[in-house]
Amino acid sequence: MLKKVLLASAIVVGLGAIFVGRSSVSYIKTGYHSLRDTIKDQIPLDVEICRAREMISDLKPEIAGNLKVIAREEVEVARLQREVQSKNATLAKSKQAILKLKDDVQSGAKFVSYGGKSFDMEQVKKDLSSRFRSYQIQEATAEKVGKILSAREKNLEGARRKLDEMLAAKRQLEVEVENLQARLTMVEVAKTSNKFSVNDSRVSTVRQTVADIGTRIDVEERMVDTCDTTVGIPVSDEDTPSDLVDQISLYFNRNSIEVKSLVENL
Repeated sequence: MLKKVLLASAIVVGLGAIFVGRSSVSYIKTGYHSLRDTIKDQIPLDVEICRAREMISDLKPEIAGNLKVIAREEVEVARLQREVQSKNATLAKSKQAILKLKDDVQSGAKFVSYGGKSFDMEQVKKDLSSRFRSYQIQEATAEKVGKILSAREKNLEGARRKLDEMLAAKRQLEVEVENLQARLTMVEVAKTSNKFSVNDSRVSTVRQTVADIGTRIDVEERMVDTCDTTVGIPVSDEDTPSDLVDQISLYFNRNSIEVKSLVENL
């Protein structure tokens, strides 16, 4: 099956090259990028976060390697510093001796004494000339070593700065990944809450149904109470006192005929 797919792809590419020409290359590139982006979008976010963590963890060997290089360079720089200090100290002593011999030559004396030994002026001049040439060579060498030291110190400082930047970037990336993890967790919680809200809506529907049933029962109960209640006051002949007219007349201070008419019309 795979061979058939590869063969079909080769045929499509060949036909594209024939009919479309150079433009087919752009189509192939576009299709490749589109397919790559589609596949990337299908990867779960938690997998991508784990991958980012692993990539950050993979920076540790590189950082350790840089630390080793810096440590080795620090040792070399320290050695050069000691060498420069030694050469400068030697030059200072040589300069002091040369100046002393120069003063003796300029004194005009025929013999001078050094360390309990006597030397004539020709010997002093030869020694002074030799010392001066040696001093010049040593001074040039010390100058070159000093320049080398300055360059290596500058490189060491740059390497330290880059390492600090790399460590800071690693820490920042770790914080950003943790922030992404927190955001993803919040999204997952929100999705779970949405699922819960669906169940809550069903409960609300049941609650409304129960409330509607209760309302209908309340209406039925009220209707029964209404049917059982008699409208008005049931008055019978036996209940009417014989002197009702007189009592009403007396109460309302009216004539008996008017009150009697009102009572009969009730």
